Amino acid sequence: MILSDDDILARLEAGDLVVEPIDDLDMQVQPASLDLRLGEEFLEFQRTNISCIHPNRESEVSDYVTETRVPEGEEFILHPGDFVLGTTKERVEIPPDLLATVEGRSSLGRLAVVIHATAGIVDPGYEGQITLELSNLGTAPVALTPGMRVSQLVFTELTQPAARPYGADRGSKYQGQEGPQASRIGADPEFEETRGTDGGAEST
Repeated sequence: MILSDDDILARLEAGDLVVEPIDDLDMQVQPASLDLRLGEEFLEFQRTNISCIHPNRESEVSDYVTETRVPEGEEFILHPGDFVLGTTKERVEIPPDLLATVEGRSSLGRLAVVIHATAGIVDPGYEGQITLELSNLGTAPVALTPGMRVSQLVFTELTQPAARPYGADRGSKYQGQEGPQASRIGADPEFEETRGTDGGAEST
């Protein structure tokens, strides 16, 4: 079951669903979703610094990612073909009986701006800001302003609360994240044999 606006408001008031800060409930709560705003931090990928990205080498991240901060009221220009990681201004806490999905706003989609590449799921139990995978699929640069409504969360109620929700007990890599976070796929179990070897990822 997808939560309606009244359901979202009731869960927010009860406190088991947390989205903060919300400055204007009437504006941000939609008929069946909740709008989230763009934060001030961005991670930009520098293609000239490396020959390729090795998913199992977390130590390489600093070689190809640079952080940019854009204060509210100023603009981040997303050029055609660019891919950057942004973040929501809001921090969320998803209860064990809800699954949230990140969707782009249609007004930005009509400008060819994609809000997430593949990672649209916010798991039950997740706490923190949400990293946005921003791409410009169009032919013209688009100015993004921190503080603007950029994405929306849709909440689906599970048939029963998750028995093993996202979090420390699962060793979840992004729990409690603040700002955009680069990939930590190198910490996945399938890369354990190469972790810590010559050129491999560092232990986490």
